[in-house]
Amino acid sequence: MPIFKYQAVDSKGALVKDNVEALSSEEALDTIRSKGFYPTKIKQVRDRTLTKHTTSGKRKTSLLSITIGKVSDKLINPFTRQLSTLQNADIPIVQSLTILESQMKKGLLRNAIEEIISDIKGGDTLSISMSKHPKVFDKLYVNLINAGEISGALDIVLERLATYREKTQKLKRKIISAMMYPMTVIIASCLILTGIMIFIIPKFATMFEEMGIALPLLTLVIITISNFLIIHWYSLFGIPVAVFVIFKLIGKIKRCKLIIDTLKFKMPVFGSLINKSVISRFARTLATLISSGVPILEALNNVKDITGNTAMTKAVNMIHDSIREGESIASPLRESNICEAMVVNMIEVGEQTGELDKMLVKIADNYDNEIDSIVETLTSMLEPLIVIFLGISVGTIVIALFLPLIKLMNSLGGGI
Repeated sequence: MPIFKYQAVDSKGALVKDNVEALSSEEALDTIRSKGFYPTKIKQVRDRTLTKHTTSGKRKTSLLSITIGKVSDKLINPFTRQLSTLQNADIPIVQSLTILESQMKKGLLRNAIEEIISDIKGGDTLSISMSKHPKVFDKLYVNLINAGEISGALDIVLERLATYREKTQKLKRKIISAMMYPMTVIIASCLILTGIMIFIIPKFATMFEEMGIALPLLTLVIITISNFLIIHWYSLFGIPVAVFVIFKLIGKIKRCKLIIDTLKFKMPVFGSLINKSVISRFARTLATLISSGVPILEALNNVKDITGNTAMTKAVNMIHDSIREGESIASPLRESNICEAMVVNMIEVGEQTGELDKMLVKIADNYDNEIDSIVETLTSMLEPLIVIFLGISVGTIVIALFLPLIKLMNSLGGGI
């Protein structure tokens, strides 16, 4: 019979470490609870009769799961929602996974589910099985599943996880879709200007040279830019790539990345959008973890990995240290100057009333709504700005080309 090693807390809050024999992780959890303990961690220790069978099985399945890349949210999110629905219907986890696996196309996710089913049949818990596939299920995902197993509310946690992932993906889609049109117009404008500089300007330059006209400064500047682009055409691609690589290399230096991420919050217009996106992600993730029963310190360790901003990660580390010393979340968050006073006050009220998770959800929802309005405002602002930029650019080129002609006409008129 499989042996499970566990950690638990007794009625007095003391830590208990022991082993228990059980046929499955669910039975082991029931046994631990029957002793009056609250389990915080459980892991199966395989016995010898299972080792050979599961090892050979893993070798076979691992050969099937050699796949490059990670599984996208487009696959993980529907899987999580469907698994949540099946668990709400009280269908056993192995049967639920088998149903979902039979509906999937071949790929990394299906291979992972096949191995997870095999591992669970071998005695592993769902969270332990998923942790063996980091390219499919990240640390946050696995910890939430583990919390659901320990608390005996896997169906509820799966529903929260599915909702969290769907809302996060929805926010990303809104920002990307809203910025698609302006970016398309900007790229088209740049291509038009580049085409004019490479194909039109040289013809005028040749004509002016044949006429022997003394060119105005503006015309000389435009022709010089045109010649540079024709000779160094690779700079059109090389400069953006070089800038991207330089920023990536700078981002590898922690101090530089911290400065850059802090400056992002202070950017005009876009800074507010970046700030609210980071705070919304922080609040919703922490709310999901806390409401699912993940201990606050472990929850913060998960949150700092997904903020996407070094300045916010630093603030989360300060919060972690503050709570470990018996203080609150609000104080270090206020000192970081990342969040608005309203956000800090709401978190402080949530701590005092014991409804921190609900307050965090409200913060995330409010910020998501504000992000929608900011994106709409940015889109409405960018469109006329792009048109104005294109008009000024084309107008400047036209003026630069006609100035020599006007000068020539005036000289001919004076001569007559």
